[in-house]
Amino acid sequence: MTGFETEGRGLSAGGFGYLQLLAAMHSGQILECRARSFDAHKQLRFSFCECEGVMPYDECALGLAEGTVRPIAVLTRVGRPVCFVVTGFTQGPKGPVALLSRTRAQKRCCEEYLDRLRPGDIIDCTVTHIEPFGAFCDVGCGIAALLPIDCLSVSRISSPADRVSPGMALRCAVKSRDEQGRLVLTLRELLGSWQQNASRFAAGETVVGIVRSIEEYGIFVELAPNLAGLAEPGGRPVQPGQAVSVYIKSILPDKMKVKLAILSLLDTPALPAPPDYFVSEGHIGRWVYSTPGSKRLVETVFDSEE
Repeated sequence: MTGFETEGRGLSAGGFGYLQLLAAMHSGQILECRARSFDAHKQLRFSFCECEGVMPYDECALGLAEGTVRPIAVLTRVGRPVCFVVTGFTQGPKGPVALLSRTRAQKRCCEEYLDRLRPGDIIDCTVTHIEPFGAFCDVGCGIAALLPIDCLSVSRISSPADRVSPGMALRCAVKSRDEQGRLVLTLRELLGSWQQNASRFAAGETVVGIVRSIEEYGIFVELAPNLAGLAEPGGRPVQPGQAVSVYIKSILPDKMKVKLAILSLLDTPALPAPPDYFVSEGHIGRWVYSTPGSKRLVETVFDSEE
């Protein structure tokens, strides 16, 4: 744990009283509570045990004052957990009111944690929402990073929703930073090489797979996020995303191929399962997906000196 958990997975401050909030102000502790409302003065409001809390508009998100964060990012926090630090107190009609800042919590998260990360570092994050091009993830205190669709797995998918869902906790590697300095993440390097995935299967087995694409020369069926096999065309019609039972005819490591035969159609798969990690902590300098005998090299180099 870094002390900069994603919103919804940190320390809840909803039951804290005045003295506890006062202590948090002096110590600089980052707290969390669900926002009760967004009022007419453009402030997020919170309810604690013995007092109220208010977060001025410019303190609701890092980049909001500069226009790099859209106002909708504040409105959507109502009813959801929000990280913050206590910056002071003022007197309201019903007693003390805590002054809160999410901006300062996020700035600390950047300075003390995110800005120190380098490509290949593995971090915890939480999926917040999905777009056609990728999934946005909270990497700490509500700060967003992009997990592009092509970084979700080696097996190709039509939508990030095939692999992840909002609220899902993930571990990802830092891939790079975009032009604005925001983190770009990758997941596929944590999900194993071709050989690591293929070693879980054997020729002659019948297993469940998911149809990912249909081509003239065959049907690609995903056996694991980083492993797909090819079934011959023909037989009963199938659709991408459909679950099928497949017979494994052969596994060819030197060609990185798995030959399959579709036996039957199954019910549509449920929501994406949590990832099965082969690497889940530390740092990755270089990742090689290909087998030693393969003519095609699939790799990711995180450390430039390698």
